[in-house]
Amino acid sequence: MTTPLQVLHLESNRHESDRVEAILTGGGIPCVIHQVESRAAFAPALTGGQVDLILTEYNLPRFDGRSVLELAQRLAPGVPVIFVSATLPGKQRIDLLSRGATDCIPKDELDRLVPSVRRVWREQQERAARIRAEAALSESQAQFRQVQKLEAVGRLAGGLAHDFNNLLTVIMGQSQVLLSEMGLEDPLRSRVEEMHKAGDRARLLIRQLLAFSRKQPSEAKVLNLNMILVDLEPMLRRLIGEDIQLMLRPSMDDLRVKADPTLLEQVVMNLVVNARDAMPKGGKLTIETAAAVLDHMPVYHISPIAPGAYVRLSVADSGCGMAPEMQAHIFEPFFTTKEEGKGTGLGLSTVFGIVTQGGGGLDVTSKTGEGTRFDVYLPRVETEIELSASEKSTVQSPRGHETILLVEDDENVRMLIGEELRKCGYRIVEARNGVEACLVATPYMGKLQLLLTDIVMPGMSGVELARNLRVAKPGLKVLFISGYTDDIGIGAGDPASAYLQKPFTPEVLAEKVREVLNPESSSQKMSGHISAPLRPSIPSQS
Repeated sequence: MTTPLQVLHLESNRHESDRVEAILTGGGIPCVIHQVESRAAFAPALTGGQVDLILTEYNLPRFDGRSVLELAQRLAPGVPVIFVSATLPGKQRIDLLSRGATDCIPKDELDRLVPSVRRVWREQQERAARIRAEAALSESQAQFRQVQKLEAVGRLAGGLAHDFNNLLTVIMGQSQVLLSEMGLEDPLRSRVEEMHKAGDRARLLIRQLLAFSRKQPSEAKVLNLNMILVDLEPMLRRLIGEDIQLMLRPSMDDLRVKADPTLLEQVVMNLVVNARDAMPKGGKLTIETAAAVLDHMPVYHISPIAPGAYVRLSVADSGCGMAPEMQAHIFEPFFTTKEEGKGTGLGLSTVFGIVTQGGGGLDVTSKTGEGTRFDVYLPRVETEIELSASEKSTVQSPRGHETILLVEDDENVRMLIGEELRKCGYRIVEARNGVEACLVATPYMGKLQLLLTDIVMPGMSGVELARNLRVAKPGLKVLFISGYTDDIGIGAGDPASAYLQKPFTPEVLAEKVREVLNPESSSQKMSGHISAPLRPSIPSQS
């Protein structure tokens, strides 16, 4: 026992109280005895500080033992009460024990006091441990429910992504086709361009949903942080509402970082939502960017962060602020100060995960009633800004003459792909599913050079179809397409196959097809692209 036992002793004789303290201390029980002599002093002592144990005489002037017990149970429920009294007949002992007293010890039997107190102390520790365990179990159950919710969101997001990506493939593909056939002065060109941009924004929204549900792989590239903030500004103003003044102060410097744009947007959005919730009656929100030479270790980090050139993103609010004990937990998963149903406790932990995985760190400055400031540090890079495949423009799609088996259960996507590849000179054989593909491929097996197939189809998957066709033609090359992000990386390692994520434009598709059919020349042509494509393989036949 290292923490002294706080004992409230109701006893009119100081000598008796000193004797009790000596007995307990001599018995190896560190304790602090606080003696009171009357009812007037006893009641305030019960509520005025920590009390671990109550020792009391039974016979006191105008204050009998039964009244002592009732008052103790009312003002300090759960605190053990042991009667230590010179006169304590058997009937009174039985009555007191039946009413909830812990023990009754005559003063001529004080050798029983130490074992009795030890038992009380042990029971208190066991009860405290049980309460802690129950609280931990309750917290774990709450966290498990949150995980279940996230898993449900993830499954929903995956299904939505597949359907939306099929639709966006058609929207973005057909709008790209129209743009390629329109003259630069066509009066409708600007409207079609807006349609194409809207499709691309919808693609990014799907990526944000998938990033939240942890189903979107990271696609880090070099980008300008200021441009991310400028693009987000309209959405941020709608998000915070009219009662919060937004001050956006991007640096005049060209601040480049290497990050996934969707995840970086998520960092900004989560910090802004956190700031908004800290200002329920309105206030001021300031977002700044600046070049920074980091000469200290940010408080919140995982691996050591090397000093040098960084980009600082600062989000400051004029809200309620945080006490130090709260600030110590803000990046812990599921920690939230919001009432149940109003927050998952994952926003700031997500920010911490994204920032630290990108080699950065965070500082937080906050004071109760004076607002909070988050400083995010990300490594600064000087390499050229990289464009995504959808942002690149190609003068002319690469052409070919090979025979391609196209298998896609979505009719609109299949028609778009077939038409565009025929324009590039390919001979296209179409099928709606795997079973049909096995039938229609037979007459063309000798000339067939590429299987272009969706992965998830009714009856037979694209992976199963490729495996079956490779039995008849082992050298058949395969290009998988899919709207499910879970399909990324299937069978990685096969040099004769590749993967293309929906949605894509006809130009991107044509480049990927050419890359699979002629990988050596394609790799030379594509050497300036963002990154090497994922190349799933077909699992070997069992």
